[in-house]
Amino acid sequence: MPSLALLDAYAAAMRAGWSPNNSRDVTGEYLARIDEDPGEFIAWLLRPGEMIRLADGSEVRRLPDRLRWIVALDQPGEPLVGTIGLRWQDGTAELPEHVLGHIGYTVLPGHRGRGYATAALALILDEARNVGLSQVEIVCDHDNHLSRRVIEKNGGVLTETFVNPRYGDEPHLRFVIGLE
Repeated sequence: MPSLALLDAYAAAMRAGWSPNNSRDVTGEYLARIDEDPGEFIAWLLRPGEMIRLADGSEVRRLPDRLRWIVALDQPGEPLVGTIGLRWQDGTAELPEHVLGHIGYTVLPGHRGRGYATAALALILDEARNVGLSQVEIVCDHDNHLSRRVIEKNGGVLTETFVNPRYGDEPHLRFVIGLE
């Protein structure tokens, strides 16, 4: 769960060019919120039903979700290495068209390829089971070989290659991970 203790590292990563959102750059918006009221920013990140802006500029209500900051306990000088989130709709495994998958994650560039995302995904799969999902969908860009490896290490099976015009013309890969 995001905490004020790691907020400085989170903001510093954004100031260095990392965005915690894979579909659009949210750094300006997030940094302004942090500067205005750090505690309210954390509460906003965790508040269900908040409006969120999509890559195309439209706004929708945030689905029920769990947001976790990925912390590297073996890196005490730089403990924050990324974020991972689980989103779902109560009573169904289906997702709205604007949601590319149940799980999304991003790792700061200097920490990629070290197993942090693989471990974080394994942990959030337990949370997906706990909210009643029998399977999850995860999407990555077709050329993101590191993410593909993370998903496959956690049991992901490629089900399709697709283009969602809401997110541009580039193809994406959809994986499914069974949770039973």
